[in-house]
Order: sequence, then C-alpha cells, then structure tokens
Amino acid sequence: MSSPVRVEASLDPGLSRWLWLVKWLLAIPHYLVLAVLWLAFVPLTAVAFFAILVTGRYPRAIFEFTVGVLRWTWRVHYYAYAALGTDRYPPFTLADDPGYPARLEIDYPERLSRGLVLVKWWLLALPHYLVVGLFAGGGLWLWYSSDTGFQWGAGGLIGILVLIAGVILLVRGEYPKPIFDFVIGMDRWVIRVGAYAALMTDEYPPFRLDSGGTEPGSPFPGSSESARPRPRPAGWTPGRVVSIVAGVLLAVVSTGLISGGAASLWLDRAERDADGYLTASGTYSTDTSALASERFTFVATTAGDIPAARALGDIRVRVTPLGAKDVFVGVAPASAAERYLDGTDYATVTDLASGALTVHRSAKSPVLPWETGIWTVSAVGPGTQTITWPDQAGDWTVVVMNADGSAGVDVRAEAGASLPILGWLSWALLVAGALLLAAGVALAAIAVTRVSNELSPISQGES
Repeated sequence: MSSPVRVEASLDPGLSRWLWLVKWLLAIPHYLVLAVLWLAFVPLTAVAFFAILVTGRYPRAIFEFTVGVLRWTWRVHYYAYAALGTDRYPPFTLADDPGYPARLEIDYPERLSRGLVLVKWWLLALPHYLVVGLFAGGGLWLWYSSDTGFQWGAGGLIGILVLIAGVILLVRGEYPKPIFDFVIGMDRWVIRVGAYAALMTDEYPPFRLDSGGTEPGSPFPGSSESARPRPRPAGWTPGRVVSIVAGVLLAVVSTGLISGGAASLWLDRAERDADGYLTASGTYSTDTSALASERFTFVATTAGDIPAARALGDIRVRVTPLGAKDVFVGVAPASAAERYLDGTDYATVTDLASGALTVHRSAKSPVLPWETGIWTVSAVGPGTQTITWPDQAGDWTVVVMNADGSAGVDVRAEAGASLPILGWLSWALLVAGALLLAAGVALAAIAVTRVSNELSPISQGES
C-alpha cells in the first residue's frame, strides 16, 4: 500500500565541490519568504483543526496551500543543508515542479477522523518525535517557536551526515551514494511525521527508514509508471499567496491591538481608586536625609495656540511616614531639585515597584525643605501628606524628607495619574484591532474562496 505522503529526490551528477559552502547565503531569499509562509501556515492549520473537528474534512484550498509550503520547504532544504543533493536553485513556487530533483506530494484526504484530530498531533506522534528529534536535532516542522513559527532544521544525525558528505564532496568531487540514500530516508521520515502532525493525513507514519531517493512501491505522480492521474496544482497564484499572508499578518497585528485595548479598558474601568487615579505604590527605607525620584519628563504638544490634551491628566503623590516623624513631600523642576540635593546624603528610587534605591553619600546636611522656594507643589506635616499637580511640560523630580531634615526616611509612597486619555485610547485600539482583523479575515477568505472555486471541478471529478 502506497503512503499518502510521497517524498522523492534524485542526486545531481557533477555537484560543485565548493558551492555547498555558501548555500546558506544563497538560500537567504528563500528563508525570508518561507518565514512569512510559515507564519501563515500555523493559523491556517489551526483553522483546519476546527474544520476537521466540526465537518471531518480538511478545507481543500487550505490543504493545497499547506502542501505547497511543505513542498517549497523540502526543495530548499534539499538544496541546502538537509541533503545538499542538487546545485539547481529552488523555484519560488508552491506548485509541484516536475523537473526539480526534489519533489513532495500528499494525497488529499476526503475524510478525516474528528476524534484523532484531538490527539494525533501531540499524543500519538510522541514516539515519532523522539526518532525525528534524533534525526533532525533541535528543530523540525512540527515544533513551534513564537519567534519563527513551525520549523524543521537540519541538525542531529542528518546534519552530521550531510556535513560529512560535504567534506567528501569538497575533497573527492563526488557525493557518497550510501550517505545520500540514508539521509533521504531520514528526511522522508521527518516529512511524513510533519504531515501527520499538521493534520494532513490519518495514516500513522510507519516506523521504517525507506532509504534512497525513490518511494518504495509507489511511483511518483507524473512518472510513466504512475497508475493514477493527479489533478493540476491548486490555483495559489503569487497574488493569492500575498493576499493570504497579508491577511494573516493583519490578523496577528490585530490581536495585539485588541489585547492592548482590552487591557487598557480594564484598567480604565476596574483599577481606578475612589478619586479616579491609577496608582502604584511601594515602601521605601533609607538612612539618608532625603529620598528622591528619578528625573521624569512630561512632553506637551500644541496645535497652533491651542494646547493639546494632557495625556496624564493630574498627577498625585501620597506619602505616609512609617515612624513618628513629620514628613515633607514636594515636586520641583529636576535641575532645581538636583542643585538642592547636591552634596547632601540622599537616595534615588530606581524602581517604584521593588523599592530599589541608589544611595549618594555626603556629610553635608541639607537645607530644611520649606526654607527653599524651588517647589512647584509641596506638603508637610504629620501623617499622610498628598500633593497634586497637573501634567506640565518639563523635567521633574519628587523629593521626600523628614520635616526636620534628619536622616532616616521611612515611608510608604503612592504615585498615581488620572489618565483621561485612557478611555478613548482603549476604544481606539479596540476599533483599530477589529478593523484590521476584519481586513485580514477578508483578504485570507478571498484568496481561499477563489482557490476553492477553482478546485471544486477537480473535487467533483475525483468523486
């Protein structure tokens, strides 16, 4: 019985001795295109998962696309470091190229098991993952990385043997046929498992190393021995490929916008205190005479003579002493605060959440805070002290001290902002995300629908 996944390859005679040393460079254009295609492959496989779960069928247009991506990837890997079997540059196409020495075909399954789709790609394929992990090393198509998507690398035993073959080719000018046969057998095993894990077949991959470039017992479609004709390639034109990839990219971007909008809306509606502020707080203790914030900058823009809306709204700092001493809190222009603190013993808060401090040592005692007129807003006294000021353009520093200027500041501080911009920003992100998602779905759906319409006569003819 022939396998629904057929991988064939023919070793080119007269391979260049040295070209394999730079194929990593020559293949970069393919790697860039494949990175984008695999970005589309992943969500489309997820769509196929749910389609199979509900209908028992793999959408034909999506199937032809995923087969095309696997086929393109196999040609590039065969040219490069999963085989080094040809010096002919791979074509930029999802379609089968009968003249290229590396070919891949996967039979379209008319029906797939709804139950198997839940377990075959992770549970049932686990024994094969152990084998292909040995063959391909750290990566193969069926593993997913958030940075690069599904990948199959040429590491492991495949990479070692291909490197040996490359060295022999460099020295002797010929590729050892036994190594070639064994490498193609391992490549074939990896591809079969990859197709099974990608839900493209229910036939469990055999635990068998079918070495050599020719599939055993199954003539490759297009050969003179082929017993059954194959339909023409699916209508995945370059424009349609670009359409579906662009659609997936827009959908990915939209999820970020929608997630950000939802998080912002949650902050705006659920995390404000009774006075409408979003706050962060921490406890700080230092043996110095003063506690200062890092310099922070507010930027204001204008449209003609009309000031732009203040993004942060009102700023509030609330300080509660943890001892019996009165406390002072004030905000001043950063340059004025730096002159005031210069030469005194003080600590700078470098992380509001963790309370991390940077200490600046000096023997000089500071001037009492209320004896200088640098403060834009200040408060002093026993118990909790609060200052509030509007978002203003400039560089600012908040300073907290004991009212008597003594060393040993021990307080709980809370900083907050009213952020009036947050509400409409949340809705803007949600609307933009929804529009991008709709555009992405439309682009992908148009491409899939057109391919499906072209494939309908083929499917009817097969049935």
